[in-house]
Amino acid sequence: MNTLAAPAPLPRTYLWWLAGTRASTVGDAALATALGWTAAGLGGTTAGLVLTAVTVPRTVLLLFGGAVADRFGARRTALAGDGAMLAVVLALAVVDRTAGSTAWTLLGFALLIGTVDAFQLPASGALPRLLVAPAQLPRALALRQAGGQAAVLLGAPLGAVLVGAAGLAATALADAVTFAAVLAVTLRIRTAAAVRCPPAADDGPGPGPGGLFAGAVDGLRVAWRGRALRSALALAAVAAAGVLPVVALLGPLLVRERGWDAGAAGLTAAGQAVGMLAAALCAARRGTLSRPALGAGAGLLAAALGTAGLAVAGTPVGAATAAVAVGAGSSAFAVHLGPVVLGGAPATHLARVQALLTLGQSAALALANPAWGALATRAGAPVALLGCALLTGVAGGAAVLAAVGRR
Repeated sequence: MNTLAAPAPLPRTYLWWLAGTRASTVGDAALATALGWTAAGLGGTTAGLVLTAVTVPRTVLLLFGGAVADRFGARRTALAGDGAMLAVVLALAVVDRTAGSTAWTLLGFALLIGTVDAFQLPASGALPRLLVAPAQLPRALALRQAGGQAAVLLGAPLGAVLVGAAGLAATALADAVTFAAVLAVTLRIRTAAAVRCPPAADDGPGPGPGGLFAGAVDGLRVAWRGRALRSALALAAVAAAGVLPVVALLGPLLVRERGWDAGAAGLTAAGQAVGMLAAALCAARRGTLSRPALGAGAGLLAAALGTAGLAVAGTPVGAATAAVAVGAGSSAFAVHLGPVVLGGAPATHLARVQALLTLGQSAALALANPAWGALATRAGAPVALLGCALLTGVAGGAAVLAAVGRR
């Protein structure tokens, strides 16, 4: 790691912005838990539809949201997204308190949340590049990842407590407070000058819808033509297919096959979270390897070993220990790959590349989950876990060999 000299402290502007966005992540996780709980009270079908209503517009509009952020500026788009989300959660609190939540109101607000996310997420993902120096980007993104993991761990139980004690409206109000905080912080920051994508030639003076659609397509072109970007985005998609289903999907299936109780599944999930948080904090404090492909590949190899260990674990403690390795390896992969993607994107395409990264991982996960689930049903969870380990190990080995070959 880069430990020859003490790393320069991250800018206060970035740290304030990070604190605000992580507070907002706590609120989002709490609201997601509260929405799921409230929808579940109306039936399993309603609960599934509400979760889908958040995911579908977010996925469909993600590239368009990235083009908007690149056209009008990441900071402006993030501000608009935070303001819109503040209005949405306040409206949700009012409706729930005055009229009560029905299946239709929950679906409507879920669609609004997913739509705003499609514009806000790429903009927020691009901002670190504009707030820190290039040499500080790996540590900045590692700290962002650690903060995000900690926020989710805190937000989910907080949401359960709030919705159980005070209802959905109170949870929405708490989320509104966090959005007000991040909005105030983002209003005060000043980003580095960034080149915005120009309007398309046939747009005339303004950024018309056709130009934004063309801008979204142009993001695909830029990512495909850049060899490093193309390789990094492909590796991220493969990693998502091989690593993300391990604890979330196959872990509970393994626990049921082994005859363990639900606490074992929670222990496994906690082990993964601890590993992710520890690796991200280490990278934020000590820095990352100077050769990111080597670090990313080594992280995937560690995750593959942890996945194989989980497949053969005979006790809940052994499963949790293996999950720690899965979490640490996946986090090491992310903190090395993230700066490559964000740092390698042209200044005119920051948000669109971030949108492509998220979209590629989401699409890979959407394909992988049913496939691994079907394999687990037919051959058992350990076989599916070994398949994940093989896929992750091959990807990690290829990254390491590529890094060694370039040297």
